[in-house]
Amino acid sequence: MELEIKVTRRSISTHWFINVFLVLAAAVIILETIVCISIQTRYYNSVYNAAREYTKDLSLLATCERENFSNTAKEYIEEFDHKEKLEIQIIDHRGKVIFASNGFAPTEQEMPDYQSAIAEGGPVKWTGKNAAGEKVMAETTILTDFGKGSNGAVRWVVSLEPADSKILLICLMCVLVGVAFLFLCWVSGMFFIRSIVRPVEEVSKMARKIAMGDFDTRIAVPKESEIGQLCDSINFMASELKSAEQMKNDFISSVSHELRTPLTAIRGWGETAKMSVGTDDEIVKKGLDVVLGESERLSGLVEELLDFSRIQSGRLKIEIGDLDIGKTLSDAVDMYYELAKQQEIELTFFPVPNTLFVEGDRDRLKQVYINIIDNAIKYTEKGGHIIVSQYEEEGVVITKVTDTGVGIPAQDVDRVKERFFKSNKKVRGSGIGLAVADEIVKQHNGLLFIESKEGEGTTVTVALPSITPKEEVTEEIIPPASEAVTTEETENE
Repeated sequence: MELEIKVTRRSISTHWFINVFLVLAAAVIILETIVCISIQTRYYNSVYNAAREYTKDLSLLATCERENFSNTAKEYIEEFDHKEKLEIQIIDHRGKVIFASNGFAPTEQEMPDYQSAIAEGGPVKWTGKNAAGEKVMAETTILTDFGKGSNGAVRWVVSLEPADSKILLICLMCVLVGVAFLFLCWVSGMFFIRSIVRPVEEVSKMARKIAMGDFDTRIAVPKESEIGQLCDSINFMASELKSAEQMKNDFISSVSHELRTPLTAIRGWGETAKMSVGTDDEIVKKGLDVVLGESERLSGLVEELLDFSRIQSGRLKIEIGDLDIGKTLSDAVDMYYELAKQQEIELTFFPVPNTLFVEGDRDRLKQVYINIIDNAIKYTEKGGHIIVSQYEEEGVVITKVTDTGVGIPAQDVDRVKERFFKSNKKVRGSGIGLAVADEIVKQHNGLLFIESKEGEGTTVTVALPSITPKEEVTEEIIPPASEAVTTEETENE
Protein backbone atom coordinates (compact mmCIF):
# COMPACT_ATOMS: atom_id res chain seq x y z
CA MET A 1 0.00 0.00 0.00
CA GLU A 2 1.48 3.30 -1.04
CA LEU A 3 1.07 6.32 1.15
CA GLU A 4 0.31 9.50 -0.76
CA ILE A 5 0.68 12.86 0.90
CA LYS A 6 -0.86 15.84 -0.85
CA VAL A 7 0.30 19.23 0.27
CA THR A 8 -1.76 22.24 -0.74
CA ARG A 9 0.38 25.33 -0.96
CA ARG A 10 0.28 28.69 -2.60
CA SER A 11 2.72 29.46 -5.35
CA ILE A 12 5.18 32.34 -5.21
CA SER A 13 3.07 34.10 -7.87
CA THR A 14 -0.04 33.87 -5.69
CA HIS A 15 1.86 35.14 -2.66
CA TRP A 16 3.23 38.04 -4.69
CA PHE A 17 -0.21 38.86 -6.13
CA ILE A 18 -1.90 38.88 -2.70
CA ASN A 19 0.85 40.37 -0.57
CA VAL A 20 2.37 42.84 -3.04
CA PHE A 21 0.30 43.56 -6.11
CA LEU A 22 -3.09 43.90 -4.37
CA VAL A 23 -1.57 46.12 -1.69
CA LEU A 24 0.09 48.24 -4.38
CA ALA A 25 -3.18 48.41 -6.37
CA ALA A 26 -5.08 49.47 -3.24
CA ALA A 27 -2.49 52.16 -2.56
CA VAL A 28 -2.77 53.45 -6.15
CA ILE A 29 -6.60 53.52 -5.95
CA ILE A 30 -6.55 55.38 -2.65
CA LEU A 31 -3.97 57.84 -3.95
CA GLU A 32 -5.92 58.49 -7.16
CA THR A 33 -9.14 58.94 -5.19
CA ILE A 34 -7.45 61.54 -3.01
CA VAL A 35 -6.01 63.26 -6.10
CA CYS A 36 -9.38 63.35 -7.89
CA ILE A 37 -11.17 64.71 -4.83
CA SER A 38 -8.46 67.33 -4.44
CA ILE A 39 -8.78 68.32 -8.10
CA GLN A 40 -12.57 68.60 -7.84
CA THR A 41 -12.32 70.66 -4.66
CA ARG A 42 -9.76 72.95 -6.23
CA TYR A 43 -11.85 73.52 -9.40
CA TYR A 44 -15.05 74.10 -7.44
CA ASN A 45 -13.26 76.57 -5.19
CA SER A 46 -11.95 78.39 -8.27
CA VAL A 47 -15.48 78.60 -9.69
CA TYR A 48 -16.86 79.84 -6.39
CA ASN A 49 -14.14 82.46 -5.89
CA ALA A 50 -14.55 83.73 -9.46
CA ALA A 51 -18.32 84.01 -9.06
CA ARG A 52 -17.98 85.94 -5.83
CA GLU A 53 -15.46 88.23 -7.43
CA TYR A 54 -17.87 88.97 -10.30
CA THR A 55 -20.75 89.81 -7.94
CA LYS A 56 -18.94 91.68 -5.18
CA ASP A 57 -20.23 95.18 -6.01
CA LEU A 58 -23.74 95.20 -4.46
CA SER A 59 -23.62 98.61 -2.80
CA LEU A 60 -26.02 100.17 -5.28
CA LEU A 61 -28.75 97.63 -4.56
CA ALA A 62 -28.13 97.70 -0.81
CA THR A 63 -28.57 101.45 -0.40
CA CYS A 64 -31.54 102.17 -2.66
CA GLU A 65 -35.05 102.79 -1.35
CA ARG A 66 -37.68 100.11 -1.66
CA GLU A 67 -39.75 101.91 -4.28
CA ASN A 68 -36.61 102.32 -6.44
CA PHE A 69 -35.33 98.76 -5.86
CA SER A 70 -36.91 97.35 -9.04
CA ASN A 71 -35.45 100.03 -11.29
CA THR A 72 -32.06 99.82 -9.61
CA ALA A 73 -32.05 96.02 -9.97
CA LYS A 74 -32.88 96.30 -13.66
CA GLU A 75 -30.05 98.76 -14.11
CA TYR A 76 -27.68 96.43 -12.21
CA ILE A 77 -28.60 93.52 -14.44
CA GLU A 78 -28.22 95.53 -17.60
CA GLU A 79 -24.79 96.78 -16.58
CA PHE A 80 -23.53 93.41 -15.38
CA ASP A 81 -20.55 92.46 -17.58
CA HIS A 82 -20.23 88.69 -16.89
CA LYS A 83 -23.62 87.40 -18.01
CA GLU A 84 -21.99 84.78 -20.23
CA LYS A 85 -20.10 83.30 -17.26
CA LEU A 86 -22.86 83.12 -14.66
CA GLU A 87 -26.50 83.99 -14.13
CA ILE A 88 -27.64 86.79 -11.79
CA GLN A 89 -31.05 86.75 -10.11
CA ILE A 90 -32.48 89.72 -8.16
CA ILE A 91 -34.96 88.88 -5.38
CA ASP A 92 -37.15 91.52 -3.68
CA HIS A 93 -38.11 91.64 0.00
CA ARG A 94 -41.04 89.30 -0.61
CA GLY A 95 -38.77 86.55 -1.97
CA LYS A 96 -39.89 86.97 -5.57
CA VAL A 97 -37.36 86.91 -8.38
CA ILE A 98 -37.98 90.15 -10.18
CA PHE A 99 -35.07 89.96 -12.63
CA ALA A 100 -32.89 87.15 -14.03
CA SER A 101 -30.05 87.69 -16.41
CA ASN A 102 -31.12 84.69 -18.55
CA GLY A 103 -34.76 85.77 -18.54
CA PHE A 104 -36.07 82.68 -16.69
CA ALA A 105 -37.06 83.09 -13.06
CA PRO A 106 -36.71 79.99 -10.87
CA THR A 107 -39.32 78.79 -8.37
CA GLU A 108 -38.76 78.74 -4.65
CA GLN A 109 -38.16 74.97 -4.82
CA GLU A 110 -35.14 75.64 -7.03
CA MET A 111 -33.61 78.08 -4.54
CA PRO A 112 -32.81 76.15 -1.34
CA ASP A 113 -29.89 78.48 -0.74
CA TYR A 114 -32.27 81.48 -0.59
CA GLN A 115 -34.38 79.88 2.12
CA SER A 116 -31.25 79.09 4.14
CA ALA A 117 -29.90 82.59 3.65
CA ILE A 118 -33.17 84.09 4.99
CA ALA A 119 -32.92 81.82 8.02
CA GLU A 120 -29.25 82.41 8.69
CA GLY A 121 -29.01 86.01 7.55
CA GLY A 122 -25.80 85.54 5.57
CA PRO A 123 -24.49 84.20 2.25
CA VAL A 124 -25.33 80.50 1.70
CA LYS A 125 -23.77 78.32 -1.02
CA TRP A 126 -25.57 75.41 -2.63
CA THR A 127 -24.48 72.77 -5.15
CA GLY A 128 -27.02 70.60 -6.90
CA LYS A 129 -29.11 70.19 -10.04
CA ASN A 130 -31.53 72.70 -11.43
CA ALA A 131 -34.90 71.98 -13.03
CA ALA A 132 -33.20 71.10 -16.33
CA GLY A 133 -31.01 68.49 -14.62
CA GLU A 134 -27.86 70.56 -15.00
CA LYS A 135 -25.39 70.53 -12.15
CA VAL A 136 -24.92 74.05 -10.83
CA MET A 137 -23.43 76.02 -7.97
CA ALA A 138 -25.43 78.90 -6.48
CA GLU A 139 -25.15 81.37 -3.62
CA THR A 140 -27.66 83.80 -2.17
CA THR A 141 -26.55 86.99 -0.44
CA ILE A 142 -29.10 88.96 1.65
CA LEU A 143 -28.69 92.67 1.00
CA THR A 144 -27.97 94.67 4.10
CA ASP A 145 -30.85 96.97 5.21
CA PHE A 146 -29.46 100.43 5.89
CA GLY A 147 -32.85 101.69 7.13
CA LYS A 148 -34.44 102.36 3.79
CA GLY A 149 -36.25 99.05 3.67
CA SER A 150 -34.76 97.50 0.51
CA ASN A 151 -34.21 94.12 2.27
CA GLY A 152 -33.81 92.19 -1.00
CA ALA A 153 -31.29 89.55 -2.11
CA VAL A 154 -28.93 88.76 -4.97
CA ARG A 155 -28.44 85.17 -6.14
CA TRP A 156 -25.85 83.96 -8.62
CA VAL A 157 -25.92 80.61 -10.39
CA VAL A 158 -23.06 79.05 -12.38
CA SER A 159 -22.99 75.79 -14.31
CA LEU A 160 -20.49 73.17 -13.06
CA GLU A 161 -20.57 71.04 -16.20
CA PRO A 162 -17.53 72.72 -17.85
CA ALA A 163 -15.58 72.27 -14.62
CA ASP A 164 -16.80 68.69 -14.29
CA SER A 165 -15.67 67.95 -17.85
CA LYS A 166 -12.16 69.17 -17.08
CA ILE A 167 -12.15 67.32 -13.75
CA LEU A 168 -13.27 64.11 -15.49
CA LEU A 169 -10.57 64.47 -18.13
CA ILE A 170 -7.85 64.99 -15.54
CA CYS A 171 -9.12 62.09 -13.40
CA LEU A 172 -9.20 59.82 -16.46
CA MET A 173 -5.59 60.73 -17.18
CA CYS A 174 -4.69 59.92 -13.57
CA VAL A 175 -6.51 56.59 -13.83
CA LEU A 176 -4.65 55.76 -17.06
CA VAL A 177 -1.35 56.61 -15.41
CA GLY A 178 -2.27 54.40 -12.45
CA VAL A 179 -3.33 51.52 -14.72
CA ALA A 180 -0.13 51.85 -16.74
CA PHE A 181 1.90 51.86 -13.53
CA LEU A 182 0.14 48.74 -12.24
CA PHE A 183 0.57 47.04 -15.61
CA LEU A 184 4.29 47.73 -15.58
CA CYS A 185 4.46 46.45 -12.01
CA TRP A 186 2.60 43.30 -13.06
CA VAL A 187 4.84 42.64 -16.06
CA SER A 188 8.07 43.29 -14.15
CA GLY A 189 6.78 41.28 -11.19
CA MET A 190 5.90 38.30 -13.36
CA PHE A 191 9.26 38.49 -15.11
CA PHE A 192 11.05 38.65 -11.77
CA ILE A 193 8.97 35.81 -10.31
CA ARG A 194 9.61 33.60 -13.31
CA SER A 195 13.32 34.29 -12.99
CA ILE A 196 13.04 32.90 -9.46
CA VAL A 197 10.37 30.23 -9.89
CA ARG A 198 12.04 28.40 -12.75
CA PRO A 199 15.40 28.00 -10.98
CA VAL A 200 13.56 27.09 -7.76
CA GLU A 201 11.61 24.41 -9.62
CA GLU A 202 14.89 23.12 -11.02
CA VAL A 203 16.44 23.17 -7.54
CA SER A 204 13.42 21.35 -6.14
CA LYS A 205 13.60 18.72 -8.86
CA MET A 206 17.31 18.14 -8.35
CA ALA A 207 16.94 18.14 -4.55
CA ARG A 208 14.41 15.32 -4.82
CA LYS A 209 16.88 13.35 -6.93
CA ILE A 210 19.58 13.93 -4.35
CA ALA A 211 17.19 12.90 -1.58
CA MET A 212 16.54 9.66 -3.48
CA GLY A 213 20.27 8.91 -3.52
CA ASP A 214 21.31 10.28 -6.92
CA PHE A 215 24.37 12.19 -5.72
CA ASP A 216 25.80 12.61 -9.23
CA THR A 217 23.09 15.07 -10.29
CA ARG A 218 24.09 18.72 -10.58
CA ILE A 219 22.17 21.96 -11.07
CA ALA A 220 23.25 24.25 -13.92
CA VAL A 221 22.06 27.80 -13.12
CA PRO A 222 23.78 31.17 -13.74
CA LYS A 223 25.90 32.05 -10.74
CA GLU A 224 25.46 35.81 -10.72
CA SER A 225 22.46 35.78 -8.35
CA GLU A 226 21.63 34.45 -4.92
CA ILE A 227 19.80 31.58 -6.66
CA GLY A 228 23.09 30.70 -8.31
CA GLN A 229 24.81 30.71 -4.92
CA LEU A 230 22.08 28.41 -3.61
CA CYS A 231 22.63 26.07 -6.55
CA ASP A 232 26.36 26.08 -5.89
CA SER A 233 25.67 25.17 -2.26
CA ILE A 234 23.35 22.33 -3.29
CA ASN A 235 25.91 21.03 -5.79
CA PHE A 236 28.55 21.17 -3.06
CA MET A 237 26.16 19.39 -0.71
CA ALA A 238 25.61 16.66 -3.30
CA SER A 239 29.37 16.20 -3.64
CA GLU A 240 29.78 15.98 0.13
CA LEU A 241 26.87 13.56 0.43
CA LYS A 242 28.37 11.39 -2.29
CA SER A 243 31.70 11.44 -0.49
CA ALA A 244 30.01 10.70 2.84
CA GLU A 245 28.01 7.87 1.28
CA GLN A 246 31.19 6.38 -0.16
CA MET A 247 32.96 6.72 3.18
CA LYS A 248 29.99 5.13 4.94
CA ASN A 249 30.04 2.19 2.55
CA ASP A 250 33.80 1.85 2.96
CA PHE A 251 33.38 2.05 6.73
CA ILE A 252 30.73 -0.70 6.74
CA SER A 253 32.94 -2.82 4.52
CA SER A 254 36.00 -2.23 6.71
CA VAL A 255 34.16 -2.88 9.96
CA SER A 256 32.56 -6.00 8.47
CA HIS A 257 36.00 -7.24 7.49
CA GLU A 258 37.44 -6.27 10.87
CA LEU A 259 34.69 -8.24 12.60
CA ARG A 260 34.68 -11.22 10.27
CA THR A 261 38.43 -11.88 10.43
CA PRO A 262 38.71 -12.29 14.23
CA LEU A 263 35.37 -14.08 14.40
CA THR A 264 36.56 -16.56 11.79
CA ALA A 265 39.78 -17.09 13.71
CA ILE A 266 37.90 -17.48 17.00
CA ARG A 267 35.48 -19.99 15.52
CA GLY A 268 38.16 -21.98 13.72
CA TRP A 269 40.57 -22.18 16.62
CA GLY A 270 37.70 -22.74 19.06
CA GLU A 271 36.59 -25.81 17.11
CA THR A 272 40.19 -27.00 16.77
CA ALA A 273 40.85 -26.57 20.51
CA LYS A 274 37.60 -28.36 21.35
CA MET A 275 38.54 -31.37 19.23
CA SER A 276 42.06 -31.40 20.71
CA VAL A 277 41.02 -31.42 24.35
CA GLY A 278 42.66 -34.40 26.05
CA THR A 279 44.72 -35.29 22.99
CA ASP A 280 46.97 -32.32 22.21
CA ASP A 281 47.38 -29.77 25.02
CA GLU A 282 49.73 -27.65 22.91
CA ILE A 283 47.07 -27.14 20.23
CA VAL A 284 44.48 -26.34 22.91
CA LYS A 285 46.80 -23.75 24.48
CA LYS A 286 47.56 -22.15 21.10
CA GLY A 287 43.91 -22.10 20.20
CA LEU A 288 42.95 -20.42 23.47
CA ASP A 289 45.71 -17.85 22.98
CA VAL A 290 44.35 -17.03 19.52
CA VAL A 291 40.79 -16.83 20.85
CA LEU A 292 41.83 -14.50 23.67
CA GLY A 293 43.92 -12.34 21.34
CA GLU A 294 41.20 -12.00 18.72
CA SER A 295 38.62 -11.35 21.45
CA GLU A 296 40.79 -8.53 22.71
CA ARG A 297 41.00 -7.18 19.19
CA LEU A 298 37.21 -7.33 18.83
CA SER A 299 36.80 -5.64 22.20
CA GLY A 300 39.08 -2.83 21.07
CA LEU A 301 37.13 -2.34 17.84
CA VAL A 302 33.79 -2.29 19.68
CA GLU A 303 35.18 0.16 22.24
CA GLU A 304 36.42 2.39 19.39
CA LEU A 305 32.93 2.35 17.84
CA LEU A 306 31.36 3.13 21.22
CA ASP A 307 33.76 6.04 21.74
CA PHE A 308 32.86 7.40 18.34
CA SER A 309 29.16 7.13 19.19
CA ARG A 310 29.77 8.94 22.49
CA ILE A 311 31.64 11.71 20.69
CA GLN A 312 28.83 12.11 18.15
CA SER A 313 26.24 12.40 20.94
CA GLY A 314 28.45 14.53 23.24
CA ARG A 315 28.60 11.83 25.93
CA LEU A 316 32.33 11.09 25.89
CA LYS A 317 33.54 11.33 29.50
CA ILE A 318 36.96 12.74 30.32
CA GLU A 319 38.28 12.32 33.86
CA ILE A 320 40.65 15.24 34.35
CA GLY A 321 43.54 14.98 36.81
CA ASP A 322 47.28 15.60 37.13
CA LEU A 323 48.95 13.08 34.85
CA ASP A 324 52.55 11.99 34.23
CA ILE A 325 52.34 12.11 30.45
CA GLY A 326 55.78 10.53 29.94
CA LYS A 327 54.74 7.40 31.84
CA THR A 328 51.50 7.23 29.82
CA LEU A 329 53.41 7.35 26.52
CA SER A 330 55.95 4.80 27.77
CA ASP A 331 53.17 2.35 28.65
CA ALA A 332 51.66 2.75 25.18
CA VAL A 333 55.02 2.15 23.47
CA ASP A 334 55.72 -0.96 25.59
CA MET A 335 52.56 -2.58 24.19
CA TYR A 336 53.99 -2.53 20.65
CA TYR A 337 57.61 -3.67 21.01
CA GLU A 338 56.71 -7.30 20.47
CA LEU A 339 54.36 -6.57 17.54
CA ALA A 340 57.03 -4.41 15.87
CA LYS A 341 59.62 -7.16 16.29
CA GLN A 342 57.28 -9.75 14.78
CA GLN A 343 56.75 -7.55 11.71
CA GLU A 344 60.49 -6.79 11.47
CA ILE A 345 59.96 -3.08 12.13
CA GLU A 346 62.41 -1.12 14.26
CA LEU A 347 60.61 0.79 17.01
CA THR A 348 62.74 3.45 18.73
CA PHE A 349 61.56 5.43 21.74
CA PHE A 350 63.20 8.64 22.98
CA PRO A 351 61.56 9.25 26.36
CA VAL A 352 61.33 12.67 27.96
CA PRO A 353 64.41 13.39 30.10
CA ASN A 354 62.36 14.67 33.04
CA THR A 355 58.90 14.21 34.48
CA LEU A 356 56.20 16.21 32.67
CA PHE A 357 52.66 16.66 33.82
CA VAL A 358 49.45 17.57 32.00
CA GLU A 359 45.84 17.83 33.07
CA GLY A 360 44.04 14.92 31.49
CA ASP A 361 42.55 11.46 31.47
CA ARG A 362 45.26 8.79 31.56
CA ASP A 363 43.22 6.10 29.78
CA ARG A 364 41.98 8.45 27.06
CA LEU A 365 45.44 9.89 26.30
CA LYS A 366 46.92 6.40 26.32
CA GLN A 367 44.18 5.48 23.82
CA VAL A 368 45.38 8.35 21.60
CA TYR A 369 49.01 7.21 21.71
CA ILE A 370 48.04 3.58 21.09
CA ASN A 371 45.98 4.58 18.07
CA ILE A 372 48.82 6.63 16.57
CA ILE A 373 51.50 3.95 17.14
CA ASP A 374 49.19 1.22 15.88
CA ASN A 375 48.58 3.20 12.66
CA ALA A 376 52.31 3.71 12.24
CA ILE A 377 52.93 -0.05 12.46
CA LYS A 378 50.01 -0.85 10.14
CA TYR A 379 51.28 1.46 7.41
CA THR A 380 55.00 0.66 7.76
CA GLU A 381 56.36 -2.21 5.73
CA LYS A 382 58.91 -4.85 6.80
CA GLY A 383 62.31 -3.32 7.48
CA GLY A 384 60.82 0.10 8.25
CA HIS A 385 61.56 2.35 11.22
CA ILE A 386 59.27 4.07 13.71
CA ILE A 387 60.55 6.77 16.07
CA VAL A 388 58.55 7.91 19.11
CA SER A 389 59.79 11.01 20.97
CA GLN A 390 58.55 13.41 23.60
CA TYR A 391 59.82 16.77 24.85
CA GLU A 392 58.62 20.09 26.33
CA GLU A 393 58.73 23.39 24.47
CA GLU A 394 57.41 26.72 25.82
CA GLY A 395 54.96 25.14 28.25
CA VAL A 396 53.71 22.57 25.74
CA VAL A 397 54.39 18.82 25.82
CA ILE A 398 55.16 17.65 22.26
CA THR A 399 54.81 13.98 21.34
CA LYS A 400 55.88 12.84 17.88
CA VAL A 401 55.47 9.49 16.15
CA THR A 402 57.41 9.31 12.88
CA ASP A 403 57.37 6.31 10.54
CA THR A 404 58.91 5.39 7.21
CA GLY A 405 55.67 3.90 5.92
CA VAL A 406 53.70 4.35 2.74
CA GLY A 407 52.70 7.92 3.60
CA ILE A 408 49.50 9.77 2.74
CA PRO A 409 48.69 11.41 -0.62
CA ALA A 410 48.82 15.22 -0.39
CA GLN A 411 45.11 15.59 -1.21
CA ASP A 412 44.16 13.30 1.68
CA VAL A 413 46.34 14.71 4.47
CA ASP A 414 43.71 17.21 5.61
CA ARG A 415 40.96 14.58 5.56
CA VAL A 416 42.47 11.64 7.45
CA LYS A 417 41.02 12.95 10.71
CA GLU A 418 37.49 12.91 9.27
CA ARG A 419 35.15 10.16 10.41
CA PHE A 420 35.04 7.06 8.18
CA PHE A 421 37.77 8.40 5.88
CA LYS A 422 40.55 5.99 4.89
CA SER A 423 43.29 7.08 2.53
CA ASN A 424 44.62 3.55 2.10
CA LYS A 425 41.77 1.06 1.84
CA LYS A 426 44.10 -1.95 1.57
CA VAL A 427 45.10 -1.76 5.23
CA ARG A 428 42.84 -2.95 8.05
CA GLY A 429 41.05 -0.39 10.20
CA SER A 430 37.65 1.22 10.69
CA GLY A 431 38.59 4.74 9.64
CA ILE A 432 37.41 6.37 12.86
CA GLY A 433 40.47 5.89 15.09
CA LEU A 434 42.09 9.22 14.21
CA ALA A 435 38.74 11.02 14.43
CA VAL A 436 38.32 9.71 17.99
CA ALA A 437 41.94 10.55 18.86
CA ASP A 438 41.61 14.09 17.48
CA GLU A 439 38.44 14.72 19.52
CA ILE A 440 40.09 13.42 22.71
CA VAL A 441 43.09 15.70 22.17
CA LYS A 442 40.77 18.68 21.56
CA GLN A 443 38.94 17.97 24.82
CA HIS A 444 42.34 18.19 26.55
CA ASN A 445 42.87 21.67 25.00
CA GLY A 446 45.51 20.21 22.72
CA LEU A 447 46.17 19.82 19.01
CA LEU A 448 46.90 16.86 16.74
CA PHE A 449 48.92 17.53 13.57
CA ILE A 450 49.67 15.20 10.67
CA GLU A 451 52.52 15.70 8.21
CA SER A 452 53.09 13.16 5.48
CA LYS A 453 54.70 12.58 2.13
CA GLU A 454 53.51 9.73 -0.03
CA GLY A 455 56.13 6.96 -0.28
CA GLU A 456 58.34 8.46 2.44
CA GLY A 457 56.40 8.32 5.69
CA THR A 458 54.23 10.18 8.16
CA THR A 459 54.74 12.23 11.33
CA VAL A 460 51.91 12.62 13.81
CA THR A 461 52.36 15.31 16.48
CA VAL A 462 50.29 15.69 19.65
CA ALA A 463 50.65 18.97 21.58
CA LEU A 464 49.26 19.27 25.13
CA PRO A 465 49.64 22.16 27.60
CA SER A 466 51.95 21.18 30.48
CA ILE A 467 51.24 22.03 34.13
CA THR A 468 52.98 22.10 37.48
CA PRO A 469 51.42 19.38 39.65
CA LYS A 470 49.56 20.50 42.74
CA GLU A 471 51.11 17.75 44.85
CA GLU A 472 54.68 16.57 44.96
CA VAL A 473 55.21 13.51 42.82
CA THR A 474 58.05 11.00 43.28
CA GLU A 475 60.39 11.25 40.34
CA GLU A 476 61.14 8.14 38.31
CA ILE A 477 64.56 7.32 37.01
CA ILE A 478 64.42 7.70 33.25
CA PRO A 479 67.38 7.06 30.97
CA PRO A 480 68.84 10.11 29.15
CA ALA A 481 67.36 11.13 25.85
CA SER A 482 70.52 10.05 24.05
CA GLU A 483 69.98 6.46 25.13
CA ALA A 484 67.37 5.31 22.65
CA VAL A 485 65.46 2.13 23.41
CA THR A 486 65.10 -0.04 20.31
CA THR A 487 63.62 -3.39 19.44
CA GLU A 488 67.15 -4.79 18.92
CA GLU A 489 68.14 -3.86 22.48
CA THR A 490 64.96 -5.47 23.78
CA GLU A 491 65.91 -8.70 21.98
CA ASN A 492 69.37 -8.68 23.59
CA GLU A 493 67.82 -8.32 27.00
